[in-house]
Amino acid sequence: MGAEEEKLEVKLEEEEQSRPNRNPNPNSISQDQFLSWKRHKEVGDSSRKEEAARKRAEDVIAGTVPMNGRELFLHEPWVFDNSRY
Repeated sequence: MGAEEEKLEVKLEEEEQSRPNRNPNPNSISQDQFLSWKRHKEVGDSSRKEEAARKRAEDVIAGTVPMNGRELFLHEPWVFDNSRY
């Protein structure tokens, strides 16, 4: 049985060598590529946030959306005047 085990080992080694080298992570990227992607993503995120904030401010001024506490305090401070009571 020793000969059969050796043949099996040789056969397994040949199969491993004949297979193409497989990258364990085929989607790996370099640090420079990642940093470039991250900068691009942050620019897009910040522009979307600025646009949403601008739209929200316009909607608050127009009265189409209810104001939160901060917006109410900034736009209608008379609501918080306790000197009347």
